[in-house]
Amino acid sequence: MLPFLSRSSRKSRIRFPLQPNPTPFTNSTTSPSHHRQIIPLPTSYPPANRLFSSGYFRSPHHKANGFLRILSFVGSLRNLSSEPDRESINYDLVIVGAGPAGLSAAIRFKQLCREKGVDLSVCVVDKGAEVGAHILSGNVFEPRALDELLPNWKEDEAPIDVPVSSDKFLLLTKNHAFSLPSPFDNKGNYVISLSQLVRWLGSKAEELGVEIFPGFAASEKIMRKYKLREKGQGQHQTYALGIKEVWEIDADKHKPGSVLHTLGWPLDHKTYGGSFLYHMKDRQVAVGLVVALNYHNTFMNPYEEFQKLKHHPALKRLLEGGTVLQYGARTLNEGGFQSIPFPVFPGGAVIGCSAGFLNVPKIKGSHTAMKSGMLAAESAFGVLHDNLNMDTYWDSLRNSWIWKELYSARNYRPAFEYGLFPGLALSALEHYLLKGRPPLTLKHGKPDYEATKEARLCSAIEYPKPDGVLSFDVPTSLYRSNTNHDHEQPAHLCLRDPTIPELENLPKYAGPESRYCPARVYEYVPDEKGQLKLQINAQNCLHCKVV
Repeated sequence: MLPFLSRSSRKSRIRFPLQPNPTPFTNSTTSPSHHRQIIPLPTSYPPANRLFSSGYFRSPHHKANGFLRILSFVGSLRNLSSEPDRESINYDLVIVGAGPAGLSAAIRFKQLCREKGVDLSVCVVDKGAEVGAHILSGNVFEPRALDELLPNWKEDEAPIDVPVSSDKFLLLTKNHAFSLPSPFDNKGNYVISLSQLVRWLGSKAEELGVEIFPGFAASEKIMRKYKLREKGQGQHQTYALGIKEVWEIDADKHKPGSVLHTLGWPLDHKTYGGSFLYHMKDRQVAVGLVVALNYHNTFMNPYEEFQKLKHHPALKRLLEGGTVLQYGARTLNEGGFQSIPFPVFPGGAVIGCSAGFLNVPKIKGSHTAMKSGMLAAESAFGVLHDNLNMDTYWDSLRNSWIWKELYSARNYRPAFEYGLFPGLALSALEHYLLKGRPPLTLKHGKPDYEATKEARLCSAIEYPKPDGVLSFDVPTSLYRSNTNHDHEQPAHLCLRDPTIPELENLPKYAGPESRYCPARVYEYVPDEKGQLKLQINAQNCLHCKVV
């Protein structure tokens, strides 16, 4: 039995199978345009998990082409895909990813349709089983973009009700913590569950007539290169890995709205990164560690560094007696202003975290992601309704508060290329004395992969065994992640050159992928001849995007 959706077309009514997924779209009531019924799969239909790659989007030569968030689905898939033709539906706007950026784009586009009295169709597809499934709770949220998108969000009962009550910044050594002035300025911000927020945004999008299809994994990879970063004159992107747990702690230790950030231990002084701990509601706290992926020692294991962190006295006393509820990880684009690509390509545009709008010193990107989606939606509406050019999105970005905000914070991340204490000194100079108006723009150092040294130049790192109370092994954490993959779903992790792991990574760098992945997706196992070969355990993947 499979769930089916039907949609009225101007020419005909088309019914087609979706991925097996018993979970509703969101917590909202399904609108009439999302008519659902359970009926047997007709034998004349192709396998449901192949629908996504069969020409589902319009040709890029049609003025109502698909608006996409990633490059994998650009253009006419009917021409590029190896799959046979089958029933398909055309949409005026297609958004890949039901996160803050994608849903904000969908909402803004439909708002413009109502304002102008036009009927343009919008579809949002997401790989998660439901909206918010791949977003781990715990976020300090700046409501600036939401104020613009949905000004009545408080009256509409958005799940944003825990204002920041305190904001601390600590420098950690192995056994001590030293208080520093907090540069985060979280006044007016909220500690929220981001997964709950995107579910609420999904319900608002559906109320406007947006069609949301969760449970949609791609069945074929189609890639085209457009050199967007070069076109935007951006530098290479830099990345960090964020690992997070959500805990339920004792009521007498819980302080709703309390925010803590740290620098220093357990990371060495040459590795950029830090930890966070946010008190949400219902006795829950989100605790995590962010590790820049340009670390030098190839034997570093970000997951194990996070386990060490929780034993620091500043965190241990809070977590003891608590229970871990969730585990997850996410790759962060930390290049900031210097690494922004040209965001438009034939048939679509890049929005949100895919474009790299994270404000590194704030450690916030949800508000900029939402704003970028809104700006892109306005440009897409101009393309479809007024025959304008999608390049107006680039112009809108450069004239928006996103651009101003990232420009003023542009030197924070590159400053830490010189080490922890020089980075602190330079960032303090810019923040407190120059007020975000430095006369120079620092460049990023080497690309992340070039910064890691060969194993012969590094010392091995011995990590303590998990105690099962504060620290845990990877299988235990994976169980808490609720990771679930369809058995028939094609592996989404592919190597450009499958010979590199055995010829380059293993002999020179001692197989770093077996350590930097927080889900043990990459593992070296002996073959029938006893030779170590890379095995990809795609079923473990947390979708953190470290590849």
